[in-house]
Amino acid sequence: MVKIETSPQQVTSRKLTVSKAMVEGIAQEMERDPSVIVLGEDVGAYGGIFSSTTGLLERFGPGRILDTPISETAFIGLGTGAAVEGMRPIVELMFVDFFGVAMDQIYNHMAKIHYESGGNVLVPMVLMTAVGGGYSDGAQHSQCLWGTFAHLPGMKVVVPSSPADAKGLMISAIRDENPVVYMFHKGVMGLPWMTKSTHALGDVPEESYTVPIGKAAITRSGTDVTVVTLSLSVHHSLDVADELAKEGIECEVVDLRSLVPLDRATVLESVAKTGRLVVVDEDYQSFGLSGEIAAIIAEEDPRLLRCPMKRVCVPDTPIPYARSLEQATLPTPTRIAAAIRDVMA
Repeated sequence: MVKIETSPQQVTSRKLTVSKAMVEGIAQEMERDPSVIVLGEDVGAYGGIFSSTTGLLERFGPGRILDTPISETAFIGLGTGAAVEGMRPIVELMFVDFFGVAMDQIYNHMAKIHYESGGNVLVPMVLMTAVGGGYSDGAQHSQCLWGTFAHLPGMKVVVPSSPADAKGLMISAIRDENPVVYMFHKGVMGLPWMTKSTHALGDVPEESYTVPIGKAAITRSGTDVTVVTLSLSVHHSLDVADELAKEGIECEVVDLRSLVPLDRATVLESVAKTGRLVVVDEDYQSFGLSGEIAAIIAEEDPRLLRCPMKRVCVPDTPIPYARSLEQATLPTPTRIAAAIRDVMA
């Protein structure tokens, strides 16, 4: 097994999209471990509406790839029960926005059983779900909500942005003895019918490997300002950093990759180097990740900052359906660049 922490460079790597890398990680674990199963709506013949399970039914059959009825409470509860009994289910919640109808199963059971049993009962399952806006899907299909899950103890939360991380974090999540919420942004998947991102295609080793949960990655080194972000906003931040470099502004981009555990040390080290901080988060601004990052700096040493930090987040409003209004709420490259220039002024 190959362990990868930041930039995998195996001679056997080839370029895959995030969606294909995720599927490859699942397939390799299913071949290795017969206790791994996949269940959810449209994960079988359809292959997942965002291609998260494409080809798995043909390879592993309906006994291990289970299309479920439209009842999130039922099939997430089924996954929790299967995990308690020794299996390693991967349960797909089609859109994270649907968590509300199954929150009792997710938080009062999946996340708490290990604690309530005094550590005697394990729940090794992956709750995989699509997040994010930008496609005029409306208020009930466009949220990220990773801050909500990170706020509730008992679950690990991972959010990949690159193909290599998507595969390695998936394998780590499947092997973990805790429930892991694996959140993938529709915009990073590399699907042809969505907005193209050059960062959605990248080198991925053929071998099975793990990316450690709880370790951030420096995706771009810089000396002037730290940009802490995750998911699709990593793609946007890297593009903005390349443009601002032409103006002499060197951005360091930190991809958190995991919210629980959160790699506080990497954030602090980067801010100590640059003295400036911009947090980019496609989740709601209040009571979320951006505030947590600010608190980390304030509690450790607020003197690390040469000027007040900036946050580029979704304002506290439902995501609009109209494209012009939706773009006004999301952390677009234009908003990111403006925030970076503000802290550099």
